[in-house]
Amino acid sequence: MTALAVRDSATMLRRNLLHARRYPSLTLNLLLTPIMLLLLFVYLFGDVMSAGIGGGGPDRAEYIAYIVPGILLMTIGGTVVGTAVSVSNDMTEGIIARFRTMAIHRGSVLIGHVVGSVLQAILSVVLVGAVGVAIGFRSTDATPLEWLAALGLLVLFATALTWIAVGMGLISPNAEAASNNALPMILLPLLSSAFIPIGTMPGWFQPVAEYQPFTPAIETLRGLLLGTEIGHNGWLTVAWSVGLAVLGYLWSTARFNRDPK
Repeated sequence: MTALAVRDSATMLRRNLLHARRYPSLTLNLLLTPIMLLLLFVYLFGDVMSAGIGGGGPDRAEYIAYIVPGILLMTIGGTVVGTAVSVSNDMTEGIIARFRTMAIHRGSVLIGHVVGSVLQAILSVVLVGAVGVAIGFRSTDATPLEWLAALGLLVLFATALTWIAVGMGLISPNAEAASNNALPMILLPLLSSAFIPIGTMPGWFQPVAEYQPFTPAIETLRGLLLGTEIGHNGWLTVAWSVGLAVLGYLWSTARFNRDPK
């Protein structure tokens, strides 16, 4: 059974990667948002933002270092929106009904989507990170172990959000609804510490920014890449990621295993 599950999951992964290669427009459109925000905030608001954050004179390089970790996490949130759309398309176009009649491992369909989405998310992070490096982002103090930990954080966070996105795709009647249901994946980073410190926000809004999954993940990534204080954010990130992954997995598998109407 294990060998069958691995074989069928690999087949479904290959199918999803081929779809992504044949129809790259969705991935490219989702990548444009974090790249445009990165360039917009750095080149239009970078001097003002850096003066406000550092309390000194304008220093665009300082703001580049601050904003890039947040943009990388935002990239993951944007990429998994495509997963929700892809899952919804599979459910509404009849291909899942065909898979149910075939002698394949039932969970391999979802596993293929999840693994494919995580791989696409990490590739997207690399591309956006390359843009950040091109405009001046540097992480000279990070050790190889910290870089490895940063990669692990990105993979874990991407896995958690992907399982949630799969569930959103399964409950959506069409691709448009799936895209709308997954919109919080893009909005939450905007309401986090990605662009400005939480302490500079209005007092009534600070709990919204602080008690959500993106903020501790962003602060942990900053700490790993830039040497800033991580504090309790590392444990919060792991807790959020594991909790969301388990919740998304149980939700998605329960929804997928329902008998079709």
